[in-house]
Amino acid sequence: MPSSASSSRQNHAEQLIARLNSVETPPESKLQDLRNMKNQIIGSRTKKLDYLSLGAVPCIVSILSIVVASMHSGGGGDELLELIAIQAAAIIGSFACRLESGVEAVLEAGACAFLMILITHQNEKVVDAVARSLKWIYQSKLAPKFYFLEEKNMEFLLSLLNSKNENVSCLGANIITRSCQTRMEQQALSGAGVITKLASLLDGSLSQREASLESLSVVMKKNPEIITKFLGYQNGGAVNFLTELIKDKHPRTRLLACACLIVIRNSCTTYLQDSRIKTGLVQTLLELLEDPDQVGDDAPFVLSSLIADKEDLQMIAFECQVIEKLCNYLEAGPFQAKRLQGIFLALADMCSELECCRDRAFSLEALIYIKDALKHDSADVRTAACIFLRNLSRSVKNMSAGHFTNANITSPMVQLLCDSCPSVQIAALGAICNMVIDFTARESIFMQGGLKQLVQLSKSMVSAIRVNAIWALRNLAFLVNNRCKEEILLELTMPTLTSLICDPETSVQEQALALVRNLVDGPSDSVKYVFDEAGLLLDAIGKKLHSTVKIEVLIQGMYVLSNIASGNEIEKEAAMNQLFPQCWNNTQTSFIKFLQSTDSRLRIAAVWALVNLTFPNSPGACRRVIKLLNAGIISQLKTMVNDPCLDVKTKNDKREMCLNLSTQTTTK
Repeated sequence: MPSSASSSRQNHAEQLIARLNSVETPPESKLQDLRNMKNQIIGSRTKKLDYLSLGAVPCIVSILSIVVASMHSGGGGDELLELIAIQAAAIIGSFACRLESGVEAVLEAGACAFLMILITHQNEKVVDAVARSLKWIYQSKLAPKFYFLEEKNMEFLLSLLNSKNENVSCLGANIITRSCQTRMEQQALSGAGVITKLASLLDGSLSQREASLESLSVVMKKNPEIITKFLGYQNGGAVNFLTELIKDKHPRTRLLACACLIVIRNSCTTYLQDSRIKTGLVQTLLELLEDPDQVGDDAPFVLSSLIADKEDLQMIAFECQVIEKLCNYLEAGPFQAKRLQGIFLALADMCSELECCRDRAFSLEALIYIKDALKHDSADVRTAACIFLRNLSRSVKNMSAGHFTNANITSPMVQLLCDSCPSVQIAALGAICNMVIDFTARESIFMQGGLKQLVQLSKSMVSAIRVNAIWALRNLAFLVNNRCKEEILLELTMPTLTSLICDPETSVQEQALALVRNLVDGPSDSVKYVFDEAGLLLDAIGKKLHSTVKIEVLIQGMYVLSNIASGNEIEKEAAMNQLFPQCWNNTQTSFIKFLQSTDSRLRIAAVWALVNLTFPNSPGACRRVIKLLNAGIISQLKTMVNDPCLDVKTKNDKREMCLNLSTQTTTK
C-alpha cells in the first residue's frame, strides 16, 4: 500500500479512537464509531494490529466500564447503552479471536472483569455478545484461571452451563477447559454435577457438543473415578454416543470425540478394549490429518496420545500404514510448524517400542525428513525431530548398519547442542545418547566436534541438560580405547567429574557414576583413572555409597568398585577399603543392606564385587575373606544360596567357589 494511503488509514483510526475517548462525543456518535471499528477489524489481522498499536483496547474497555457503572446505578434498561455494550463486546471478542497479542491486550486492559458482570445483563442480546467475546478469550492459552473451589464461583459456573443461551453454556464449558488443572478441581466439578451437565450438552447444538467434548476430556483426564461416573450416565449411553461421534460429518467433532475416548482408554485400560474401536480411532485420525485447517494441525497430537507407550495400538497403527501415510505427508509438505511438529511426534511414538516400525521408517528414508527438520526455524519442530531420531536410533540393527553415521545427521545434531532453546538441547542430547553407542565415526565427529560442548552442558544449571549430557558422555566412553577415555577426562577434568558424583540431583549422580564405570571397564590399565589426583574420585565414590539410599546410584557405584576390584592386588585393596573402611560400625551394615536389598540389581552388583575381591589367585584373597567373615558378610551370603533371582544365585555360587578355594589355600 502507498505510504500516503497507509498514513490516511492511520489518521482515520486515530481520529476514531480520539472521538471514542472524548467525553464530549455524544453516545449516538460513539455507537456509530464502535460499529465502524467493528466492521473494519473483523476478518482483518492487519487492521486489528493497527488498532492495537494505537491503544484501541483500553478505550473500548473504558466504554464497557461506563455501561457496568450504569447497570449498578439502576440504568440497566437504557437501550442506547445496551447497543453500545453489544458493539464494544463484539470488538473485544474480535481482538481476542485467534490473535494472542489481542488477547494479551484485552486481559491487560481488564476487560474480563466487566464482561463477567455483563454476562448477567437482563438484555439477551448483550449477554449473547458478551458470551461470544468471553468464548474467544477462553479459547486462548492466555485466558485467566477461573477458581472453581470458591462456592460463589461454582454457582456462577453452573448458571452458565444451565443457561438456555447456547453461547453462554458453551462459555461455561470453555472456562472449564482452560481452568481445570488439578485433581481437586476435577472432584469439585464432579461433585457439583458438572459431569452430568456436560454429558447432557452432547445432545445439544454443534457448538455445545464440541465445547462439552473438550471439557469432558479435561475433567476426566487421569481420573478413573470421574470416568466411571461418566460411563454410567444414561446406563452407558454416553460412551456409545461418543463412539458414534467419531463418524460425525464435522471434522472437529470427530477429533474431539477421539480425544475424549482416548482419555477414557488411557485412564481406565479395562474400557474400550474392542479392537474395532481402536482401529476406528486410528483410521479416523488418519483421515483428519488431511484436513487443511486447525483440525489437521491437531490430529497428529491426538494420534500420539493414542499410541504413546502402547505396543498393541502401535501395531494396529502399523497395520493401518500410519508410518507410510505420515511420511507421505512429510514429502508433500511444506506445512505450518505446528502440524510438522505433530507429525514428527506421532512418528516418534510409532517408533518408540517396535522394531518393525523402525524398519519401516528406515525403508521409507525417514532420515531425509529429519535432516531438514533439525534446521527448522521452529524450536518445537527441531525438538520433535530429535525425539523421533532418538526413538529411531533405539534400533541396534540399524545402528550397527551405520545409518546414523551420515554427516547430514550428525553435524546438525552437534550444532543443536548450542541451540538457544533448552528443550531442543535436551531432545538433541537424548538422541545423541543413543547415536554415540558403537558409533564408528564418533572419534571424528563427536569426539572432535561434540565432546567440548557435552562437557560444557554437563555444567548446566538445568538439571535435565546435565543428566543428558553426562549420559551422552557415559555412552561415548562405552567400550572405547584408552586414548578416547583420556580425551574425555582431559576435557571433563577430575574435579568436575567428582563434583558431578556429589551433585544435588541423584539422577546426575547415577549417570556420573555410570560414566566412571565405563571409564574403568576394559583393559587392566583402565582402572588407573580413579587413582589420579590422590584418589579424589575414588574417595568420592566410597562416600557416596555410604551416604545415599537411591538404588540406581548404589548400583552404579557398586559396579565401579567391582570393576576396580577386578584389577591387581593394590586395586583390590583400594576397593576393599572403600567398601569396608576402618570405621566398621556403619559400613558393614551398609554392605549387608546391599545384599539384603529388595532390588535384585543391587544384590547382583554387590555379589559381583565380592567375587572379584575374593578371586582365588589373588595374594590377599585369604586376608580379605577373613575380614568379610568378621563383618558378617559370609553368613549373609549363605542365606542367599536360594535367592529368587537366578543371576544372584549364579554369582553367589561363583563367590562360594572363590571362598572355598581361598580357604583351601589358607589351610595349606
